[in-house]
Amino acid sequence: MTIDRRQLLASAAYIVASLSAARASPIMRHLPWSPNGGNPPKPFQPGPWHYFTGAEGRTMEAIADRIIPPDPDTPGGKDAGCAVFVDRQLAGPYGRKDGHYNRPPFMSGTKQQGEQDEATPAQQYRKALAALDQHCQGKFSKPFAELSDDDKDAVLHELESGNASLDGIDGKAFFELVLKDIQTGFFADPLYGGNRDMVAWKMIGYPGARYNYLDWIDRHNERFPLPPVGLTGRIDWTPKG
Repeated sequence: MTIDRRQLLASAAYIVASLSAARASPIMRHLPWSPNGGNPPKPFQPGPWHYFTGAEGRTMEAIADRIIPPDPDTPGGKDAGCAVFVDRQLAGPYGRKDGHYNRPPFMSGTKQQGEQDEATPAQQYRKALAALDQHCQGKFSKPFAELSDDDKDAVLHELESGNASLDGIDGKAFFELVLKDIQTGFFADPLYGGNRDMVAWKMIGYPGARYNYLDWIDRHNERFPLPPVGLTGRIDWTPKG
């Protein structure tokens, strides 16, 4: 299914801002401040999946490439690292639902109350990806990653509309979860594994984590002339070993 990149940006812009920020320690009232005195996040390291199995990773890459299909100017969700981003998030605090109240009773809440499921995001992905492949095997005799692009789009449309029958899984809720996470990975700082080579930022002209923009505050509708900068500078995607 083809999703316009501008629509993707509009629906994802607020998501990126919700990424977990480093928990900084209080700034002292005197100098010098302690270098790295906060608790900065660790840059992701290229390599094997941290949470996904091989089959789950292939399914996620296939989903990412249909939600954000490649075009002549910009890589798709797979090559932009969206599945890697989700994998690293699920292997960390997000996947464990750290910081949430996770004790019973569990019951369905309103939309305004947010997600109320007992299962963590990592558990939800594991069950849903297995159910998705089971659904595709029954309907096409192939797992999702091996379907044609048209069939992949058809399955995703079924999930989005709530018409897909997945064993024990709310397909619509899973689609909303995976859509949000892939969007976040596409526009997040490369520090977290997605937005490879800052492709999303280059696409929209976002300057990244530069020190300040005082000279540009009143210069509206002008394209910023410098390339984007990530929190840790350029991310090296060269496989190690």
